[in-house]
Amino acid sequence: MDSPQNQLPANEEPSVLDYLRYRLSFKKSGEEIKIPVSREQKPREAPVAGKGWPWRTLGALLLALVAQISFEPSPDRGWVLGVALYGLSFALITWAYLKSECQPASPPEELRMPDSGKINLFFLTLSALFSALAFLAFSGNRFNTINLILWLLATGCILRAFWLGSPALPAQFERLKQALQKPAWNLQITWDHILFAFAILVAIYFRTHQINTTPPEMISDHAEKLLDVVDVLNGQTAIFFPRNTGREAFQFYLIALTARLFGTGVTFLSMKIGTIACGLLTLPYIYLLGKEFGNRQVGLTAMAFAGIAYWPNIIARLALRFTLYPFFVAPTLYYLIRGIRTSNRNDFILAGVALGIGLHTYTPIRILPFVVLLAIGLYLLHKQSAGQRKITLYRLFMLGAVALVLFLPLLRYITESPDTFAYRAFTRVSDWERPFPGPVWLIFLQNLWNALRMFGWDNGEVWAVSIPHRPALDVVASALFHLGAFLLIVRYLRKRHWRDLFLLLSIPMLMMPSILSLAFPAENPVLSRTGGAIIPVFVIVGVALEGILRGIRNTMGLPLGKRIALATAVVLFGLACLQNYDLVFRQYQQQYAHASWNTSEIGKVIQGFTNSVGSTDTAWVVGYPHWVDTRLVGINAGQPRRDYAIMPDQLDSTLAEKRAKLFVIKPEDQASLEHLTSLYPRGVLSTYPSRVEGHNFLLLFVPAE
Repeated sequence: MDSPQNQLPANEEPSVLDYLRYRLSFKKSGEEIKIPVSREQKPREAPVAGKGWPWRTLGALLLALVAQISFEPSPDRGWVLGVALYGLSFALITWAYLKSECQPASPPEELRMPDSGKINLFFLTLSALFSALAFLAFSGNRFNTINLILWLLATGCILRAFWLGSPALPAQFERLKQALQKPAWNLQITWDHILFAFAILVAIYFRTHQINTTPPEMISDHAEKLLDVVDVLNGQTAIFFPRNTGREAFQFYLIALTARLFGTGVTFLSMKIGTIACGLLTLPYIYLLGKEFGNRQVGLTAMAFAGIAYWPNIIARLALRFTLYPFFVAPTLYYLIRGIRTSNRNDFILAGVALGIGLHTYTPIRILPFVVLLAIGLYLLHKQSAGQRKITLYRLFMLGAVALVLFLPLLRYITESPDTFAYRAFTRVSDWERPFPGPVWLIFLQNLWNALRMFGWDNGEVWAVSIPHRPALDVVASALFHLGAFLLIVRYLRKRHWRDLFLLLSIPMLMMPSILSLAFPAENPVLSRTGGAIIPVFVIVGVALEGILRGIRNTMGLPLGKRIALATAVVLFGLACLQNYDLVFRQYQQQYAHASWNTSEIGKVIQGFTNSVGSTDTAWVVGYPHWVDTRLVGINAGQPRRDYAIMPDQLDSTLAEKRAKLFVIKPEDQASLEHLTSLYPRGVLSTYPSRVEGHNFLLLFVPAE
């Protein structure tokens, strides 16, 4: 008889290959191999047959929705009614949980995979050697052929040294080869597949709809990024880009690759393609992580709501580095949690790969190693780790070693320019740039409170990355998130499972890059630096909705309960779609258009002038305080290295130019306009009507002499 530690939990549909993968014991040849039945075929808890109406569960949901509606922005918005309604909602959901009316799916059972702890010392030695050589070769803040080869060799060797079993890639190729050689394929499409595909298609629509117009304009941060991309395209392969207080390199190479691959050039669109793609690729990992905290329904719900949500949609569309934060948090957490659950060291290695690459993306992701330590620490402190503590620490060492090898280029840069690497983060967390505006401990506590209430109350005031002073989540997602968080607290108090506590604590940890803005507390919360929290937040949304729908089905019985649950899910998801569409494509788009300057229109006019009667050198934008970033004008005009600015005191210098000239002037700049008309009495003055009210600009065309 198989031993308990060699049995898979009945929460998936394992095959014989799954047994081989997990090194489980089978009966000898000639005897029957028994495969556990999936959770869908044999649930752990049989559905309750028609006990009545789930009034506690539905009442809790309704009260939470009404409470969240009262938190929506309005002239008379207050918090008293919403807090009271949420309190009643939490009381009802707790009652429903204790009465077994609403109990979310339990996390999958943990396995005990055998692991001798052996490593390949030959490849580990090679990795150490190549790492040392690569570290030395990364000097001068440049990638080159030699250091890249050494780095790849070091990475490949450490993966081979730690990897358990045969290398994964050849095995996958062999499986693909066998599948292609089959004379016939049997495809089985289930409702899970259909719903997964539907959720992905809806997410693609929400992320790509009106891609050129939402948002419509670039801001100064985009100019800094694209100037670095120009450097990359011209052969300046930096490890860390020091422009504008310093940035990690991943996105610049992604944009350069996109520009070359799709022929989109140094443009806003090239930036959007990369970040939107990363945002979409995050969704399957949210699904997989949801399964680790519940089941397929939890994962599917989490992915579906994350796919349409205003928060991840906006940070992806803005096309800065923000979406790279959740993009690497998701696989790191997934492989880490699955590795702990299955006792599989290979998952720890994959988590190290995701973490190591992620550290090259966006400054706030530097908090992720501490989130990994939080997960390991909570696991070791709970009874679920009994008998696994020593081997878990050993696997954590492997995770850290792999991540360190992948971090080598930046590690070398730190040794050469530690101040530049740390400056961007330390200007917020310390008094490097300005003194603290009050006691540090008090600022921290206030920042923590402001960040934790952003999901249902106020997501900050940064207009470029949010709709100021509204909740970070839509009404439905916010209500589900708060119900789910409370359910996890109740379940943890009763069952003491480390995964529930980690899911809750990972949220403030992943928001620390915003919370620790101690010198500039007005910058907290902000949806960009809190972006990593997208992953656990929507998993909790999935936990809540799955529990509510399960409660409806089990309490009302089949088939009525199933129909009511389906109708509830459709209505909630539909309402969330409608509100998120309005938030992104109406409210955010209009707000952004009015707050940003129309450099694309100015660039288009100058490009037309250059391609007709003028020249790149004879067009200027007259400088005026708090107006357009003239570097963006050059980028939009197809001249990313040209800054079209000219200061008012430099206008006389243009008299020496005899070719046709074009001056772009802000209507409020009457002094420059009068000076130019006196210099060029033959000039033709016109007004360009912008598509955005209040953004018109003046054009003074001077014919060639």
